[in-house]
Amino acid sequence: MKNIPLIDVCIIILYLIGMIWIGFYFSRKNKNADQFTKASGRIPGWAIGLSIYATFLSSNTFLGVPGKAFGSNWNSFVFSISMPFAAFFAAKYFVSFYRSTGEVSAYTHLEHRFGPWARTYAVVCFVLTQFARMGSVFFGMALSLQALLGFSMASIMIVMGICIIIYTVMGGMEAVIWTEVVQGILKTLGALLILYLVIREIPGGIEKAYEIGRVQDKFSLGTMQMDFTTSGFWVVFLYGFFINLNNFGMDQNYVQRYHTATDTSQAKKSIWLCVAMYVPASLLFFIIGSALFAYYQLNPDLIDGLKHTVAMEKLGTGATEAQVRSLAATLQPADYGDKVMPHFMVHKIPKVFLGLIIAAILSAGMSTISSGMNACATVFTKDIYQRYFKPDLAGKAELKLLYISTVIFGLIGLGTGLAMLGIKSVLDIWWQLSGIFAGGMLGLFLLGIMSKKTKSGQAIVAVIVGILVILWLTFSPKLPPAYDPFKSVLHINMVIVVGTLAIFFTGVLLTAFKKNKATS
Repeated sequence: MKNIPLIDVCIIILYLIGMIWIGFYFSRKNKNADQFTKASGRIPGWAIGLSIYATFLSSNTFLGVPGKAFGSNWNSFVFSISMPFAAFFAAKYFVSFYRSTGEVSAYTHLEHRFGPWARTYAVVCFVLTQFARMGSVFFGMALSLQALLGFSMASIMIVMGICIIIYTVMGGMEAVIWTEVVQGILKTLGALLILYLVIREIPGGIEKAYEIGRVQDKFSLGTMQMDFTTSGFWVVFLYGFFINLNNFGMDQNYVQRYHTATDTSQAKKSIWLCVAMYVPASLLFFIIGSALFAYYQLNPDLIDGLKHTVAMEKLGTGATEAQVRSLAATLQPADYGDKVMPHFMVHKIPKVFLGLIIAAILSAGMSTISSGMNACATVFTKDIYQRYFKPDLAGKAELKLLYISTVIFGLIGLGTGLAMLGIKSVLDIWWQLSGIFAGGMLGLFLLGIMSKKTKSGQAIVAVIVGILVILWLTFSPKLPPAYDPFKSVLHINMVIVVGTLAIFFTGVLLTAFKKNKATS
């Protein structure tokens, strides 16, 4: 472990103990499954909103967003711009729908609409999405802390995973929400502190940072042309709209929180509070990335050292110094963007603030992972085990299964994070995986809600068509040159957009065809 002052070590330890204590405190209230999964519906709207905000503001945001702003521009901020549009539909239509069903699982209604296959399909898509999310968050958290603490990324993931599993298993959803309230506040303050420390190191302050960024076109939101082959404004906007619509309308992480509210009005307010906090918070991280770019432009010697470190990591311990220097000379900002903020922290964060920054980074990761674990355990218990194996499961037996499955899903998420070691951009890999898994789930949900006359048979065909489209969009660009005519030219972020629309419109057209055939 690096020479971290004792006071900073104490701050980190107190933070971890505090999270575990919250879990222990609420463990005394977990007498049944309803309390574990819904906190008995007694959480105020403001706490739920902060909790949802904390889940959104993961280590992918804390690390990946400044890395993207450093390596390219503000194109990814369009994702945040799309959020209010998705929130409008969720608050207007989805919250009341879920509250009226009384079902804690977001996917039970799909069985009522299309049959057991639809419910199971959505659960599988959701769980795979959560594995990708938890894995990328574990990875991002460890990537930041590795530079600060000196431990290996794998050991950091394992220690943090154990702490998260302990307080999530003990406290259930109520512990998840209240720890996220603390974590949401802590990581926002941490981001403000980081921005202040970066600006302080730039001669000329924020004005100089803006000038350097403007000259380098770092504030661009992407081309406004209707070009869906590159990551322009409209590609990211459409991706963000569909992903956020999936988050607010189909993701168990968020739907489960609607049931913890005291009433429907409070549940709707929680969505808008999340949006009101997340959009400016994400902007803050883009500003941090641009400020870091300006700082390193003014200190090119630090860039050389960072490139050398990244090149050594890529080549491994067996590489010669000449090979390292050769690779380092070819690296572009996008190749080491995720490493910049940890590098700055190691060299420029005053030691008195180090413990607070590390606690903020821990908060960014732990909040998202804990909610994912609880949500996965809930859908497995409700939608898989009770549906297919033991429908009469209740009482302490049901609560025990929730405990066990929470641990198992936490360990799988940890394993996914370990498998991601070596990826280039934590934000890119999360966006790609979430688009692949979420597209089919959202398409089926919209078909069930908006096309009232679509039956199970048409929905099955629509999902099959959608899966084939998603697979083609995802993997055809990797085909050999001989198959160029069959490759998709669309940007990878269009997978969820086209996949969702393929399922929805296939189902609608099949329904209309059957109706016309019946009347002819």
